[in-house]
Amino acid sequence: MDMTQGPIFSNIVKFTIPLILTGTLQLLYNAADIIVVGKYGSPNALAAVSSTGALINLIVNVFMGLSIGSSVLVAQYFGAGRRRDMSEAVHTSIAIALISGFVVGIFGFFATRTMLEWMSSPEDVIDLSALYVKIFFLGSPANMIYNFGASILRAVGDTKRPLYYLMFSGVINVVMNLVFVIGFHLDVAGVALATIISQLVSAILIIICLLRSEGAVKLYIKKIKIHWKKLGKILAVGLPAGIQGSVFSISNVIIQSSINGFGVPAIMGGNGAAANIEGFIYNAMNSVYQAAITFTGQNYGAEKFKRIKAVMFECVAIVFTVGFGLGALAKIFSTQLLGLYTDNPQEVAFGIVRMNVICLTYFTCGLMDVMVGMLRGIGRSLIPTIDSILCVCGFRIVWIFTYFASFKATGASPEECLRILYISYPISWVMAFLVHLACFIIFYRIAVKKSKEGKAPNAVAAEEA
Repeated sequence: MDMTQGPIFSNIVKFTIPLILTGTLQLLYNAADIIVVGKYGSPNALAAVSSTGALINLIVNVFMGLSIGSSVLVAQYFGAGRRRDMSEAVHTSIAIALISGFVVGIFGFFATRTMLEWMSSPEDVIDLSALYVKIFFLGSPANMIYNFGASILRAVGDTKRPLYYLMFSGVINVVMNLVFVIGFHLDVAGVALATIISQLVSAILIIICLLRSEGAVKLYIKKIKIHWKKLGKILAVGLPAGIQGSVFSISNVIIQSSINGFGVPAIMGGNGAAANIEGFIYNAMNSVYQAAITFTGQNYGAEKFKRIKAVMFECVAIVFTVGFGLGALAKIFSTQLLGLYTDNPQEVAFGIVRMNVICLTYFTCGLMDVMVGMLRGIGRSLIPTIDSILCVCGFRIVWIFTYFASFKATGASPEECLRILYISYPISWVMAFLVHLACFIIFYRIAVKKSKEGKAPNAVAAEEA
């Protein structure tokens, strides 16, 4: 898809719908893990699996951010018509995926137990959690290859083929879940094994796709290597994105630790189930964020600034509609949705506490992410990282150790304490959105001014000059 011409709204919709379906499938596979162990696993299996997301993201997000850098660079070269540079960016990206996959896998495998202890994971849950996470990280190389490959295809507007591959691997994941947990009684180890098998299948399919592609996205095994100039550009965008994701995860780990501190597995299970449901809303909004990055990147490379402004308005309108609409539906049917994950009424009750706070305000997270995507699309990745560290992560940490801590000390019920804890989310999202919006306006005007003065407005244009 050439995003530098044609109608913007309809092209964004065409781009995002496969992304939404792809993300939904990924979430369904994660939900299948949680549902299967919640219904058929050991008593604490649900808490063990659902409480590990923040830790996994903490370790993975630095390297996953690099895939965003790859997507932005490939999109900008595509928009500028720089085919050779685009090919070098593709092969550098796959090399990064291989290296980062092994680094993440080794570190995650050996650091898991210690980090779970830092998170105050209860004694009756920690062994199962550690087992699940260790097996999960064995699949890191395949996970990285799929995500980097998918980011390359997204950069040129192809969001359909990653969807097809995920559909196929997802069916394998669900079948393996049932076989390993119900048939072989492997409990949390079973769902972890099913996950890494499905990741391996999706990685193989994405590599075959790139090998058979035409043009600058075609992959040649012998050409996979690091092109240092391209690596520098990928790091310039991707490393701040990865750091932001990990710092976000640090704040979420601290929040998860606060939840674990209650020492009640039902709280952990209910919170994890609610967070998984919210993930479906976030996935839809995150697809608009991906569209903002790619559409902005291609038009920035082509120096079409009026289209960039139109992209921003369209993405903001879409993400508000999607986020608020899905959030309202999730709140209305919260009891029924949580009932899909667990039969434990305590877990359902604690999940509802979270959803009552998050669901109707979740659209503000989408607004924040769209502005991050706009900034990264124009090559300004460090700015939203700094903003997010201060406005989101910094605020949440201060909130936890001041207001939440003092409120908890009053002896309030766990439900009231959790409600105060969750309120930190929407406040931080609104703060960050406003700062990101102001920064985008400033840097957009700088780029337009440079273009009018005949100067190179972006790194790709400067390199060509």
